[in-house]
Amino acid sequence: MSSAESHTFAYLGPVGTFTQAALKKLTCDSDITIPFANVTAALDAVRSGEADYALVPIENSVEGVVARTLDELATGDPLTIAQEVTLPVTFTLMVKPGTKEIVRIGTHPHAESQCRAFIAKNYPHAEIVPTSSTSAAAEAVSKGELDAAIASSAAAEHFNLQVISENIGDNSGAVTRFIAAQKPGWMPEPTGNDRTSMAIFIDIDHAGALLEILQVFAKNNVNLTFIQSRPTGRELGHYHFIIDVEGHIKDAPVGKSVEELRAICDDIRFLGSYPREVRA
Repeated sequence: MSSAESHTFAYLGPVGTFTQAALKKLTCDSDITIPFANVTAALDAVRSGEADYALVPIENSVEGVVARTLDELATGDPLTIAQEVTLPVTFTLMVKPGTKEIVRIGTHPHAESQCRAFIAKNYPHAEIVPTSSTSAAAEAVSKGELDAAIASSAAAEHFNLQVISENIGDNSGAVTRFIAAQKPGWMPEPTGNDRTSMAIFIDIDHAGALLEILQVFAKNNVNLTFIQSRPTGRELGHYHFIIDVEGHIKDAPVGKSVEELRAICDDIRFLGSYPREVRA
């Protein structure tokens, strides 16, 4: 991802999402950014050539994985990861100025799950309305469709909403990891602090299937940082694993592990080797 060139970035919108806040860590003034309504649409913008990269969330330290992102990377038209971005996530409760009563609160399900203690204590009788993003909830409040939204402070500013409670998350250390997806082809060079992602497909679930995969990494002294099983969608019993490991595919231990896995797995989709972001 060259900083000397201008690029077009798709991202999970609308304006005011946490994804847009994370995107600011990657873009410069000459770059073009385009919000999309969901993860699939953002990734499809790269597949169609409308955008060079798509920034989408993949994992939250509290809520866990973003299943839609994992499934798109594993089974959609091939994309690879060029870079990752992490962002501390803090939530804010906002209303349209002049609001007297809060009956319906809108937010994304991941945000709601991270603010349950606050909601239960302060608004135990409110209806929680799921929205496609936290920013979409803020937009709905601005239009008078909801009484309040749980979103970012940037969303409150963008939609001219009044913040009535800040830092309402149950876990003050919540962090979301985002990935910048691109068409396959270019890959960052090894930095010494990299992550390699892959989707590993087994022929059919059987006793010891996961152990066989783990033993290959253990034998080559490769450390796993993330593993998640997902159904392939073909039929019951067919699964694939999304796996992240420390190191670059050009590092001998990682490259050797992938080659050995190809001999025992139905298929492997390489999802990229890229620098790990070091959090302060």
